[in-house]
This record gives sequence, structure tokens and C-alpha cells, in this order.
Amino acid sequence: MTHDLVIIGGGTAGLVAAAGAAALGARVALVERERLGGDCLWTGCVPSKALIAAARRRYLSGRGDWAEAAAWMRSARARVATHDDPERFRAMGVDVVLSPARLAGSGRVEVADRVLRAPRIVIATGSLPTAPPIPGLEETGYLTHRTAFEQPALPPSIAVLGGGPIGLELAQTYARLGATVTVLELLPEVLPNEDPEAGRLIRERLAAEGVTVLTGFRAARVVRDGAAKVVCGAQGERVTADEILVATGRRPDTAGLDAERADVVLERGAVRVNARLETTAPGIWAAGDVTGGLQFTHVADYMARLVVRNALTPLKAAASYRIVPWVTYTDPEVARVGLTEAEATARGERVEVFRAEFADLDRAIVDGATAGFAKIVVRRDGRILGATIVGRGAGELIMEIVLAMRFGVPLARLADVIHPYPTMSEIVRAAANAWYRRRYGDTRRGRLLRRLVRWWLRRGRP
Repeated sequence: MTHDLVIIGGGTAGLVAAAGAAALGARVALVERERLGGDCLWTGCVPSKALIAAARRRYLSGRGDWAEAAAWMRSARARVATHDDPERFRAMGVDVVLSPARLAGSGRVEVADRVLRAPRIVIATGSLPTAPPIPGLEETGYLTHRTAFEQPALPPSIAVLGGGPIGLELAQTYARLGATVTVLELLPEVLPNEDPEAGRLIRERLAAEGVTVLTGFRAARVVRDGAAKVVCGAQGERVTADEILVATGRRPDTAGLDAERADVVLERGAVRVNARLETTAPGIWAAGDVTGGLQFTHVADYMARLVVRNALTPLKAAASYRIVPWVTYTDPEVARVGLTEAEATARGERVEVFRAEFADLDRAIVDGATAGFAKIVVRRDGRILGATIVGRGAGELIMEIVLAMRFGVPLARLADVIHPYPTMSEIVRAAANAWYRRRYGDTRRGRLLRRLVRWWLRRGRP
């Protein structure tokens, strides 16, 4: 065998697996057909968040343009790219191979000029953006997140197909940088996988910033009208724009993998894995978007660590996705972990919901960031089942709830935690305080408590 482990794919899952395996002393080969870093570095998380930051600065100051924002994005991406430099991984002892790869049977991976042999293989080839089968869309042309960041100039007007996280993040960003933006969403509300209240708030915020959001819009075809592109709706609507951005989802990237040659079964285009992330072929694991699960960088990271453990040590473990936070990086942000109220109720849980408003929070008031809320879903015994936070820095604030869920801390205990004043983190304590108000307000339990206190005071003891 040439290696102990061969990893196909140099995105987040592949990089984390390679670094972890090398740290354990394994002989590792990392094969990537383009450049290390994957979508997250080059066309996803890093450039989009850099552009969002530049657009927010322009929105607040009124200064800046597309060229300035794009320059900031490229400089930020270049600095982050040093973390994924091939030479850094070679210094760890990883054999980095920049070449297309395909499975060639048990324990074998074909690259351009040789066959790599290892008893363990990890598939981590990621995912690709998909476009809906709308007549005329391919012929007319469109942008995806893979091409949107490399435009030499900002199109004056943009129609965004899809009201999910990517669509809304870029819609707000383009609008803040000066474009006229229209979002077209098939479903009745944007952010359909979130608490409905979150979708409504973000839609209203986008509308206040000049973004047109059309929900319930079914695109029937796309045509050209001179230099413009027109999205025609099924009810006769016509949305004209200089460019179309497609943000309607992603699919696992298994093209050219030749999975069948190694008896790796694909299911709806994704690599089928069990709870230990083993594929149907002995000695082959898969991690990240290619498995068709939650498509987040942090989930790919988690899966890669689990693969290293299961492939290289006797300490096997099963994946659990019960407590996975995620964030939509609009302004305000939408952060979520666990179940919404509707999801918990549908599972037969008897739940209570406790909330707090940023409009009542001192730090939010002085910062002028009062839009949003925290909503925490709990069982009757106080165990937290999930939470949604919409507000400035929600992606950071959700972690207190994540930790509470991970270690079984009930909501009431969070009210006892000292939070620094004034901070946005007090939104969590405010929601926890609501638990006490409901238990000990105008209730039998509360009345008994106040009667006990009065009795104690009448006794005259200090």
C-alpha cells in the first residue's frame, strides 16, 4: 500500500480529515482536482461573508462601491487561503495530489499519472449549485454563487431565484451595494426552513431596504428582451433584470467518481452512508456535502473528525445531528438550533415557548439594533428542544443555547448565569427569565411563594 488513507476532495471535509489523520501518524494522500479550500474558501462562505461585511459598511456610511467591496473580498479570501495552502499540508506530512481522481476498485484511487493504494478511502467531493428546470434559463444564462463574486461590475438590476439563505444574503448585499434587486420565491414565505416569524421579519427588513420580494412566484420561463433578461411567472408576471442569480439549492458532486467501480452505492445522487459514515463498500467512508445531508461547513468539519476516528482508531462513534446550529447572514442574522415550535409539536412534544425582544434590551437600544427576538422552545420539564434568534450577532448568541442543549442544562438555569451588562447576550437570560415569570407570576405556585415570603417577613427575622 502506498498510503494508510486516501482522501478524494480538498474542501473542508477533506482538509480536516487529512490534518487529523496526519496528526495521528497516518500516511495520508489528499487528492483535489482544482485547488485546496473548496467552495467555502473560493466561492462560498469566505467571499460571501467578506462581501456582506463590505456592503454593510457601505450601507452604514454611504461610501463605497462594487469595486471596493470586491477588492476587500479578494484580499480577505487571500489571507484565509494561507490556511489551506498545499505546502502547509505537505509540511504536515500529507501527500497533496492536484489531479482529477476516480475510484478504481477496492483500495485503489486513480489519479492522472498513478494509482494510489490504501486500505482506507474517504470521499469528500462536496456539492455543486443546481438550477431549476425552467425553460429558457440555460439559454439565457445566469449566475450562481460560483460565478457571482467574479463579476467585473455590479449589474444594475438582479433577479434572485430562491428565497433561502444564499438568495437573501446576496440579495441584501447587492441592494446595499447599489443594485435594484427582486427576490422570487416559490413558497409562501422566505427562509421556509426557519421559524415563520423569522422569515417574515427578514422579508420586511429587505423590503425596507428597497428589495422587492415576491413569494408564491412560480417561474414558467426565462426570455431575453434585448440586453435584459425576463423571468415570466405562471400567472403572467414579468420580472425584468440585467442579470439572474440562481440560488435554489445544491446537489452532491459525484461526477467522474466512478462510484460503481468500488461498489459505492449512490442514493438520489448522494453517497449513501450509515451512522458511522461508512459507505456500502468496506474500507470507504464519506463526509461532507457529498453525503446529501446538512450542507454546512461546520457539519463537514464534524463529519471529517468522525471519519478519522472511525477509520483509524478502534473507538468507533455514530454521527448525531440533533444539535446542529446554523446561521443566515442577513442583517439582522437568523440563527437556529434544534426544533422550532411547529416541528416539536408535530413530533408529539408538549412544549412551551419563551421569548424576548431586542427592542427591550438595553444594549440593542443604545446600538440602534433593536430588530429581532429570541425564541426558545422547551419541554414542560424545562429541557431545551430548540431556539431561534434573529438579531445583530445572532450567530454568536446562539452558542449559549447550543451548549445548554449539548450538556442538558435546562432553560431556568440560564437565568442564574451572570451575563455582562450591557451586552446582546442578555437576550438569552431575558428569555430564561420569562420561564420564571410564567411559573411564579399570577399562578398558584407564585401565590404560594408570595404567601410564604409574607409569612417569613411577619416573623421579624433578619
